[in-house]
Amino acid sequence: MRPVLVLVPIDGPHQQPAPPVRHMGLSYPSLPPGYQNTSASPMQAQTQPYSLCSLYSPLYCPMFPPQLSAGPAQLSPSLAGLSLQSQTPETLRVVNLLQERNLLPPGPITPPTPCLPQDLQKINCHPEVFRSTLTNIPQTQSLLNKAKLPLGLLLHPFKDLSQLPVVTSSTIVRCRSCRTYINPFVTFLDQRRWKCNLCYRVNDVPEEFMYNPVTRSYGEPHKRPEVQNATIEFIAPSEYMLRPPQPAVYLFVLDVSHNAVETGYLDVVCQSLLENINALPGDSRTKIGFISFDSTIHFYNLQEGLAQPQMLIVSDIEGERPESAYKLCHLNNSLSRTDLLKSLPQMFGKTMETQSALGPALQAAFKLLSPTGGRMSVFQTQLPKLGVGALKSREDPNQRASAKEIPNLSPATDFYKKLALDCSGQQVAVDLFLLSSQYCDLASLACISRYSAGSVYYYPSYQQQHNPAGVECFQKDLKRYLTRKIGLEAVMRIRCTKGLSIHTFHGNFFVRSTDLLSLPNVNPDAGFAVQMSIEENLVDMQSVSFQAALLYTSSKGERRIRVHTMCLPVVNSLSDIFAGADVQAITGLLASMAVDRSVTSSLSDARDAMTNASIDSLTSYRTSVLTIQQPGLLAPACLRLFPLYILALLKQKAFRTGTSTRLDDRVFAMCQLKYQPLAYVMLMIHPALYRVDDLTDEGALNISERAIPQPRVQQLSVEKLSREGAFLMDAGSVIYLWIGRNCNPDFLTQVLGVPDYAAVPQNMNLLPELDTAESQRTRAFVGWLREQRPFFPILHVIRDESPLKASFMQNMIEDRTESALSYYEFLLHVQQQVSK
Repeated sequence: MRPVLVLVPIDGPHQQPAPPVRHMGLSYPSLPPGYQNTSASPMQAQTQPYSLCSLYSPLYCPMFPPQLSAGPAQLSPSLAGLSLQSQTPETLRVVNLLQERNLLPPGPITPPTPCLPQDLQKINCHPEVFRSTLTNIPQTQSLLNKAKLPLGLLLHPFKDLSQLPVVTSSTIVRCRSCRTYINPFVTFLDQRRWKCNLCYRVNDVPEEFMYNPVTRSYGEPHKRPEVQNATIEFIAPSEYMLRPPQPAVYLFVLDVSHNAVETGYLDVVCQSLLENINALPGDSRTKIGFISFDSTIHFYNLQEGLAQPQMLIVSDIEGERPESAYKLCHLNNSLSRTDLLKSLPQMFGKTMETQSALGPALQAAFKLLSPTGGRMSVFQTQLPKLGVGALKSREDPNQRASAKEIPNLSPATDFYKKLALDCSGQQVAVDLFLLSSQYCDLASLACISRYSAGSVYYYPSYQQQHNPAGVECFQKDLKRYLTRKIGLEAVMRIRCTKGLSIHTFHGNFFVRSTDLLSLPNVNPDAGFAVQMSIEENLVDMQSVSFQAALLYTSSKGERRIRVHTMCLPVVNSLSDIFAGADVQAITGLLASMAVDRSVTSSLSDARDAMTNASIDSLTSYRTSVLTIQQPGLLAPACLRLFPLYILALLKQKAFRTGTSTRLDDRVFAMCQLKYQPLAYVMLMIHPALYRVDDLTDEGALNISERAIPQPRVQQLSVEKLSREGAFLMDAGSVIYLWIGRNCNPDFLTQVLGVPDYAAVPQNMNLLPELDTAESQRTRAFVGWLREQRPFFPILHVIRDESPLKASFMQNMIEDRTESALSYYEFLLHVQQQVSK
């Protein structure tokens, strides 16, 4: 069977040709006439030889008459039977990818808007929180199979929200059959009965629900906040608690070996804790503790009444450890913890211990946290070679640039996974901070976080003295980590309308049952994805709904339930399925699926499957949607970027071949693709390139009385660079500012504060605060980009001679390299397969 990431196997492999080993310079090889300069203007009417239902753009969405309530079961006539428009919606405009070059929109790509009645459309769940790969759901699995597009959901359930309605009520209204929470998409048959939008059971409206606390009126249950908001949070009554709410408990596990001390990370961690410890989320019950380790394990007694912290060194790492003797201390016992944090870096400053007993230290930390649950923050700087969980180096540096298979992407031992599952059972999540320039076998170590719903942070070249930019990045990430909100002892269940089913989850968690995820901790920066299938035909339905419910304990000890509900229309034609395709959501889901395929099968299998995903969908579009065949590679406008994103994935650190890539770097990129929310994943896959030496206030955003310039997004090709300009590339976790050799002298002096190009420092990571309009605009733009994500991207100012220029150029996805096709060559390959 050939590799496919969509859910249906197709016979016959699509072989990707090996590119010729010749350097093509700055542009595509042998471009057809007009390709270089073709604008992205809509094609002429004669290239749209078919008539399709056009309700799937807001422009063409028909208005529905207002109903007593906002219930999709009342939509009439059915969405599939609405009258056709004479025009084709923009999402289905035919695009010949081999002729239209400038496909990127000038700004951010907005997800498609589901075609629902206007009142429902306004209150549907925000796509940053909950979105589907297809905003028009096929009636049958066979129709979905024919489209060759994956069906799945992407969630950011605990996202920081500026507005979140919170309801306190002794009665949380749920369906008596499927336990769905009442939401904007149920149907009120009358004031006393409502029909569930997932299983269609008719339920009674409780007496308490008849009163609306917002309007202080009685008898209008359809106006309650639960029925007016697709995202809502309930403060849960006592029946939602199996035990008293868990306190916030934080345990820090610190590598203090010689290697760790050399990096200087311990100073930063201790200083950051001293500065932010009072901002740790919690209440009067909050506890904190510390363990350090090298070849031995060190426990610290911080109990009240001690003149100074007591330290116990356990050298028998295989034997019984008396960790039960040392309990966690209350956070408000400030004296002991302050003394310890001030003295820790000096205590191990002259250590010559080179070994790392990480496994035994994790076991000790687990026993310490087991009675309460909590968060374990582990800092590690080398390959652990001592005690349980010991690892050996599995990386051959000579194979980093291999174009063949990449071995050792799966864990070398199940120790870390088994311990993570034990942690999950005791409501303990493990976050791993890996700070190392040497191979650490992240493929094995990451399991401790993946299965306990933790996070992995990776700083591959961390060194306090030689890498100040890396230190700043670590400091900013650490501050965010320590102070962001946290949900404890959480579970998340995803429900969907009868006939749909969930079959695969992506992210960091343990799957407790078919649709229930165990999340000992949930944080606002974690994303999840699920794959879905259609088990029963949805023929009699006009719409379907999806609901994610996250039950958690807040750091203040409240049991809360955050509920997100999304409603999407059901359609019965392939053209309508394509019209609602969300190309970024599809790409994000395929990336997660490809990571799994790389680990369970092989990297080449995953790469082939991603290529086949674009070939198969465009083949389906060509053979089943287009009524008149034309030459070229044709795509609907909504999927015009699909081949570009697939090529970008093939060149991404996680999946690339033939380019020197350290194994831990590759594995970390895979981790990020699996658990980061879609907005951050897309920047990793396809960075945003802007020209910034000519920023103006025209079209600027006005945020907090600051003007934020909005330069146009450029294509990722060297031919878009100019030696006379300066270009900023936002690649998610890193931002590059490339300075052309003949860059405008005004930009150099007024933004960088240097007299000429030769004076641009080799390692410049900071834009000086100059009192010029150009400086203010550039810094405002960079600051705005950084504010949009929870981690801190380092800024690298680079010249032609900079060592980092190669990293900048590797992100020029549309250009060919010695080991990968250019975008145009890739399109020719896809066209060849589609035309077979």
